[in-house]
Amino acid sequence: MAVDLLLGLQWGDEGKGKIVDVLTSNYDIIARFQGGPNAGHTLEFDGIKHVLRTIPSGIFHKNSINIIGNGVVIDPVVFQKEIEGLEKFNLDLKSKLLISRKAHLILPTHRLLDAASEAAKGKAKIGSTLKGIGPTYMDKTGRNGIRVGDIEMADFKERYRSLADKHESMIAFYDVEIQYNLAELEREFFESIESLKKLDFIDSEEYLHEAQRNGKTILCEGAQGSLLDVDFGTYPFVTSSNTTAAGACTGLGIAPNRIKEVYGIFKAYSTRVGSGPFPTELFDEDGATMARVGNEFGSVTGRQRRCGWLDLVALKYAVMINGVTQLMMMKGDVLSGFDTLKVCVGYNYKGEQITHLPYNIEPENLEPIYREFSGWKADLTGMSSYDQLPAELQSYIEFIESEVEVPIKIVSVGPDRKQTIKRD
Repeated sequence: MAVDLLLGLQWGDEGKGKIVDVLTSNYDIIARFQGGPNAGHTLEFDGIKHVLRTIPSGIFHKNSINIIGNGVVIDPVVFQKEIEGLEKFNLDLKSKLLISRKAHLILPTHRLLDAASEAAKGKAKIGSTLKGIGPTYMDKTGRNGIRVGDIEMADFKERYRSLADKHESMIAFYDVEIQYNLAELEREFFESIESLKKLDFIDSEEYLHEAQRNGKTILCEGAQGSLLDVDFGTYPFVTSSNTTAAGACTGLGIAPNRIKEVYGIFKAYSTRVGSGPFPTELFDEDGATMARVGNEFGSVTGRQRRCGWLDLVALKYAVMINGVTQLMMMKGDVLSGFDTLKVCVGYNYKGEQITHLPYNIEPENLEPIYREFSGWKADLTGMSSYDQLPAELQSYIEFIESEVEVPIKIVSVGPDRKQTIKRD
């Protein structure tokens, strides 16, 4: 049985959680393949808003199995709080939620290292969420990391102590003022480890292979967005993992030839959190309106998102590197009320007009080239079919579709799972 995957095509916050929730009824297994608790996948239904950070977004569907893959990094303390937040919904987490033994653990000292490293950068900081994710991935690639499977080992605490001691010496090297009580952080950490041990750990690559052999349907869920990929994003202002389609193979142990549909999620405009280049960013009333109407604040960090017009150059780039087969456009309702919309269709790059994403997109090197579209005034949030949408929005959608050369199959007109229009 083929495997489908879903990922973001911008700088994250595209609305992946909602779409996974919408699609879950079509799948037996939802598997998260990278990232950590810097993710904030928001689902809204029955008048309740849910924010998931590590747990896959299919958890509210009683018939789906949810897997945290080997490419994910887990903070046991954050994870325990996430589990506690789900207790009131009476979910059978013991049977519905499985964790790869090869997933790496975020230690308290990883978070401290993150804070020390960011503080030492001064004005050159990259906008880290300070969740310890970067240092954890550094330990993974440096072959120093501690994995979920190590919890089952008799010498787990010795392994922990050795790595934590190493981290403390590194924190001292940064020579910045970081206030912390490691004993208290460790007490909370080891209590959370005991909670983690109540769930089932699996050899996830074998589990998923057998699931495919038995005809099970699998949806791989990514976190962050393609433009934050450590290899193909706006480096160094990126995350520490591969957020693109290739990350699903390495983050779950799934062979590339098993992947069928690649669902790409994008907003009808662009947003970014933290530092880094953003060619279409707006600093005027239009940008402020997008942020206000779109409630553009990070679901995990609470940081205000920077807003701007849709960048088709960047979108086509993300579609290309991921092999996207279907597109989902989110937050079309946020653009209602604008007299004129703009879409970036190219760049003036060092005196030359280009239509591809260059190596460096810092503002001193390029200026966006825009095409304008007529706006619409209608409230989209109550609409349920494509033919109800304003003609101006239909023209906007169909232009994007023709430029990117991939069909837009879903248009979201609100945060609730019911506010989802499917196109034939």
